[in-house]
Amino acid sequence: MANVTKQASTRFSIVKRSKGQSAVEKASYISRSILVSEYDGQTYRPKYHEDLVHSEISLPQNAPKEYADRATLWNAVELSEKGQKSQLARMLKASLPNEWSYELAEEVVRDYVQRNFVDKGMCADWAIHDSENDKGQRNLHIHVLLTMRPLTENGEWGAKTKKVYVLDENGERIPLIDKKTGQQKVDKRNRKQWKCQTVESTDWNSRENAMMWRRDLADTINATNEQLGIAVHWEHRSFKEQGIDKEPTIHIGAVANALERKGIQTERGNINREIIRGNVLLEQAKEMLELAKQEVRSIQYSGLKEVAVNVKNEVMEMIAKVAKRKGRLDLPIVSGKYLRKISDRTALQSADNAEKFIVSRKIDSFENLAKFTADREQKYRQLETVHLSKGQKLSRLKELSKMYALYAPIQATYKESQSLKGLAKMKYDKEHKESLAKYPELKERMQNLLQQGEKITPKQWKAEMQSLQAEYDSISKEQSKTATELAYAEVISYNRKNLARELQNESRQQGEQQYKTKHRAKEL
Repeated sequence: MANVTKQASTRFSIVKRSKGQSAVEKASYISRSILVSEYDGQTYRPKYHEDLVHSEISLPQNAPKEYADRATLWNAVELSEKGQKSQLARMLKASLPNEWSYELAEEVVRDYVQRNFVDKGMCADWAIHDSENDKGQRNLHIHVLLTMRPLTENGEWGAKTKKVYVLDENGERIPLIDKKTGQQKVDKRNRKQWKCQTVESTDWNSRENAMMWRRDLADTINATNEQLGIAVHWEHRSFKEQGIDKEPTIHIGAVANALERKGIQTERGNINREIIRGNVLLEQAKEMLELAKQEVRSIQYSGLKEVAVNVKNEVMEMIAKVAKRKGRLDLPIVSGKYLRKISDRTALQSADNAEKFIVSRKIDSFENLAKFTADREQKYRQLETVHLSKGQKLSRLKELSKMYALYAPIQATYKESQSLKGLAKMKYDKEHKESLAKYPELKERMQNLLQQGEKITPKQWKAEMQSLQAEYDSISKEQSKTATELAYAEVISYNRKNLARELQNESRQQGEQQYKTKHRAKEL
C-alpha cells in the first residue's frame, strides 16, 4: 500500500501561430536539436542540451516514413497550416518519478505515448529531460509534441473539421429556408441546400480526452511504482477535484521564471510565494522526517569520512573542489551509459557518497579509476551474457508451463474420449465438443514449443524454473551493484573533465580581462 500521495504535474497546451509560436521551435526545444523552419526561415538553436535523456518520434501506420525525421515532420505540419491563427500542435509536459531509472522511464513513456496518442492516429515527438533546480532537486519529466490534423489512408494531412447535415427527430435532413421567399434555398447550380454544422474530424480536442490522458499517465505511474515497491501514489486530480482545501501554485511562465532566477521578483512569483507560505505547515512533518534521516546518515558515515580525510588523493581532491564550487557533483546525463540504469541519481551527486566509493574501492588516482572501470565493464558484460542466457531459458520454461496448463485438461478430455466406445463415447463427445475441437491446435502448439526429443515434464520444469529464477535474481543483484559502481566512475570522470573545462574557461576570461585592463591603462 502506498503511504505517500504526490500531486501529478500534467499540463496540456496548444502551439498557436497567433501567439508567434512555431511547431519547429517547440520540436527543437524538446529534442535539444538545431532545426530550420521552412515557414519563417528561422534557425532554432536550443540553449541547453545537458538535460536531454532521450528523444524519439512515434508514428501511426499510415504516416509517411520520412516523418521519422523531426525537421521533415514539423515543417510539413507548419506548411499545411495557411492561417495566421492556426493551431499547430498540442503539447504535454508531465513529471515522472525521480526514483525511476532512465531506461525504465523510456520504456514506460514509449508505451504511454503509443497507447494514448499514436494508436489514435497522431504523430508524436517526445523527449525525456532530467533537470535540476538551484537546490539540487532533480525533476525527471517528459515533453510530448502531438500533431492536430488526422492523416488520411494515403498519408496526407486531413481536415481538422468537417461539415455534417443537421437531422430532425426522424433522422431526415433539415432544409435551409430562405427568409425572404420562405422556400428552401438552392445554390447556383440549382441544388437544394440543407442545414449543416461544423464538427471536429476527431475527438482529440475534447476535455474528456485530456482528463483521460492525465488519468492514464497517473495510473501507469502508480502501476509501475507498485511493481517496483515505491510507496508513492500519484494523483491526477486537482486539489479541488479531490475536495482538498489546499491551493496549488500557478504556472509561472518562461519570462517570469527567467526574471526570478536573476533575483527579480514578479507578480506571478509573488502569488506562488503566498501559496507556498499558506501550504508550509502541511510540509513541516515531512521536513522534520527528512532532517532526522539526514542526521542518521551523517552519523553512519562519520567513521568512514575520517578515513577518507586521511587518504586524500587526486580523485578525492577533485571531488572536494567540485563540492566546494557547486555543493554537489554534476551528472553526465547525455553520455552516462550506466547512469541510465540507476534510479537514485541524487545519491550519485553526493560528494560524500563519491568519497565513500573511492575509499571503499581503494582508488587513489585517476589511472586506478580507469583500471577499475575497465575491470568492472568486463565483469558487467560477462554478467549480462549469463543473465540473458538464464533469462531466455527461464522465459522458455515459463512459456512451456503456461502452454501445458492450457493443454493438460484438454489432453485429459481427449484421452477419456478415446477410452470410450459406442453410445458412451457419443454422449461424452457431445458434452465436451468445444474442448475436443481445441485439442488438435493445442497439441500442435505444445509440440512446436518442445525441442527435438524433449518430453513433457511439468514437475521437472517447475523445479528447474525455481533454480533458474534464484540464479537469475542473484545475477540481477550483482549486475545492479556493478552498474552502480560504473555509474559512480562515470560521474567522477565526467566531473574531472567538466572541472578542467570550467577552470580553463575562467583562466581565459581572467586573461582577457587583464589584457583589457592593461590596454586601457596604456591608452590613458
